[in-house]
Amino acid sequence: MNKKVIVITGPTCSGKTDVAINLALKLNTEIISADSRQIYKYLTIGTAKPNSFQLSKVEHYFVDELLPNEDFNADIFSKKASKIISEIFEKGKIPIVVGGSGLYIQALIDGLDVTADSNPDLRKSLMEKRSLFGNQYIHNELKKVDPISAEKLLPQNWKRVIRAFEVFYITNKPIWQFNSNKKNNDFLFFQYGLNLDRDILYQRINSRVDKMIEEGLIEEVKKILEAGYENNLNSLNTLGYKEMIDFIEGKISLEKAIYLIKRNTRRFAKKQMTWFKKDKRILWLDANKNSTEELADLILKDFYERKN
Repeated sequence: MNKKVIVITGPTCSGKTDVAINLALKLNTEIISADSRQIYKYLTIGTAKPNSFQLSKVEHYFVDELLPNEDFNADIFSKKASKIISEIFEKGKIPIVVGGSGLYIQALIDGLDVTADSNPDLRKSLMEKRSLFGNQYIHNELKKVDPISAEKLLPQNWKRVIRAFEVFYITNKPIWQFNSNKKNNDFLFFQYGLNLDRDILYQRINSRVDKMIEEGLIEEVKKILEAGYENNLNSLNTLGYKEMIDFIEGKISLEKAIYLIKRNTRRFAKKQMTWFKKDKRILWLDANKNSTEELADLILKDFYERKN
């Protein structure tokens, strides 16, 4: 019989962390963070990590484990998370996975589908460079990051060359490695999504950004840069950090940076919902009317009553 895992997801600021911790305390279990940025040390305020009190109450995985210049991606997450889930089961506990990184959750549950995600800005840039410099230039760019794929593809197959480059950019992994990623049949995943009215969600986002500024986001970003970390690291290409870096470097005003963080976060939340709504296995819960504890109880009730 498949071992049952609880997955809590939804857009940023929907209350996932609080619900997961409430549920974990009820179940006396542990939490696996499916957040692509909370794993990095020093990125604390801008990633809305669980606070020290919450971390002391419930064991968390993939929080504060890597330095900002270390690599992490959906494939690594999937493999490590699967191992941790098994270890939690060995303790006689029910694992809880929580986060808003759709690609990470997909990788864990279904394996990675390289056609599932794209980067329109990158693709547009590559298309423009192809028009200016030709197919060979794009092929040479791919060769720098993924020589194996470049060797298999001719420059004239420029669409496939661009896609291979795009996949590497998104996942930090060459496209040929995805052939080994299969659906996870070791566990049975029960997915729950927290749904909020758009206006309420956007209000929460705006309030969170204001709170992040008050709590010292600017100082946090300055310390990271002063520690010697390059401003172009993938970990720092994160909402809140990239805008603050532009402010610190004098490219934009503080007012503009705050405006952009709020706007970009709202856009990100919209993209998250578009992603998650495609998965019909997710049971959506009304986070407008139910408290954190009520949401945890609803998940608990469904989890024990539902057979598959």
